[in-house]
Formats: sequence, structure tokens, C-alpha cells
Amino acid sequence: MSDNLFNNNPVCSFFNIRFPIIQAGMVWVSGWKLCSAVSRAGGLGLLGSGSMKPDLLREHIIKTRTALGDEFPFGVNLTLMRKDVSDLVNVCLEEKVKIFFNSAGNPALWTEKLKSAGAIAVHVVPNAKLARKAAERGVDAVICEGVEAGGHNGVDEIPTFTLVPQVRDAVKIPVIAAGGIADGRGMAAAFALGADGVQIGTRFAATIESSASDRYKQAVVDAGESDTVLALRNIGLTRMIKTPFALQCVDYEKRGVSADETRALLGEKRERKGIFEGLWGEGQLEAGVSAGLIREVLPAAVVVENLIREYTETVQRLGGASRA
Repeated sequence: MSDNLFNNNPVCSFFNIRFPIIQAGMVWVSGWKLCSAVSRAGGLGLLGSGSMKPDLLREHIIKTRTALGDEFPFGVNLTLMRKDVSDLVNVCLEEKVKIFFNSAGNPALWTEKLKSAGAIAVHVVPNAKLARKAAERGVDAVICEGVEAGGHNGVDEIPTFTLVPQVRDAVKIPVIAAGGIADGRGMAAAFALGADGVQIGTRFAATIESSASDRYKQAVVDAGESDTVLALRNIGLTRMIKTPFALQCVDYEKRGVSADETRALLGEKRERKGIFEGLWGEGQLEAGVSAGLIREVLPAAVVVENLIREYTETVQRLGGASRA
């Protein structure tokens, strides 16, 4: 496949990658195997530190670098509201990580430190207002994530289709679209709306290299267009597959229970139980609406190849116009 489509793409230039495709740093999914497979295929792989302690993150960074060598870049996703985020940041800087994708916190607290170490700092935003603030605080690019995305979402519940153009109008730095994108048609749509690249989660969660359980991957493959649900609004809006636990969360919400009651229901390690251990009855299986587009578990490199082929076919069908 020709790389000419993306010769002038700012995301490709920024991260030194062939294709403007970022694999999301998902908890219990994005370990060194998935991260390195996506980077080697021409996208940007991210390690999902949200389910890692500092020592484990260091191990995954070292394994990723060993697998990729110096030829292929990769990054780390950080949840800035974690109590041990300073320890995670220090591990990354000690291991000379140069790309950070950050979420769920104030970018002003960490951007200067990361950039002073020669790193690129990207921040996830759920609306245009926060995109402007992130840009003012010096981030190098923003990911605008629509409510179609799996896992934690913005309380405004803005969908990708209207979020991307508003963020594009709000900032001059590169814009990466996320939420509901699982194939090349979605990628082309994101570019038409003003994005410079895409971040993809659920499609990469259902790959051979993903560290998620086989039961989770099969649940994604089996999911239809209406098989995810938004729940846990009073403690942090989350999209997940409709498991018995998810439906219990919905029932709690309908009954108007308190935040403390919701936290008691959530308990601990629900994401691990669902995604990593594959416990259908009691686990939290985070996944996006795009699960309805996914029909098989594939190698990550094949996913990247399919995305580019489908994107190319879509652009050609529309007459060749794109932001590539």
C-alpha cells in the first residue's frame, strides 16, 4: 500500500509513523504485545498504564522497546487522576518514553515536565472548551473522544460526529478523533470532519495480541449495534457491554440510588474481572458502540492493513478528497 496518502499528514509527521492511526491505551488490553504489533504495522501503539503498577509499567516499556528497537515509536497512556501518577511518570521518564497520551486530569500539572524532558504530550478531551484549555496549557495535540467510545466518557455525552468539527474549529494543534471508529469508513468520516488522525480502541481490543481474555474478545465479536450501554453516571459515565453487571448498574440508575450505593455496587477490580478474567456475570466489559462493526478477532497488523485499504476505497468512492 502506498504511503503517499499521508505524506503531508501532521499526525504522521509528529509521531514519525506511516499511518495516522493510534491504538488506544486501554486497561487490561494494551500491553507490550499489542503496542509493539501496532507500531510495527505503521501506526502508533500505546501502553495502557491504567491497569499497571510502576514496576509492571517499566517491564512493559522495556519489552516494547526490545520488540521494536529504535525504528518504531510507541507511547504510554496515563490517567492523570491516579494517586500514583507521579511514580508512573517518573518510570516513563527514566525509561526515556517520548510520547504521552494523557486523560482524566489537568494537563497543566504535567505538560511542562513532560515537554521539558523532550517528550510529546497529548491530552484527551470530551468537548471543545476543554480542547482550547488543553491547547493553552501547551499540549502538542488533542484527542477528541465522542460518547460512542468504550470505557469512561465525558458527562456532556457529545457524539463524535459533532465533537470533531467543533474541536477542529477551536484549536490549531493536531486533532485526533476517537469514539465509534472501527473501520476505514469511520476513519474517512473523521478526516472529513476535520481530524488529522484517529485513535481506535475496541477494534484493537479484539485482536490476537490484545491481553484481554478470549471471553471478552468473543463478547466484542458477538455484540450488535445495541449491545453496549452507558451507566454509572453518578460516579463516572462508562460505556460497557450489556452483561448482568451492566444491567444491574442501569437498574440502580433508574432507581436513583446515591453515589455511595453505586460505588458499593462497583466494588473493586470490576474491569479486571470483565476484561482480563472474562467473568461475564460479574465483570465490567468496557467496549464502544463500534463493537457492532467487529466480526472477528484478527492480528493487529491485519487490522491496520484493513483500515488503510477501507479508507482508500472510501476516499476513492467519494472522489478523492480528503485531509490526508
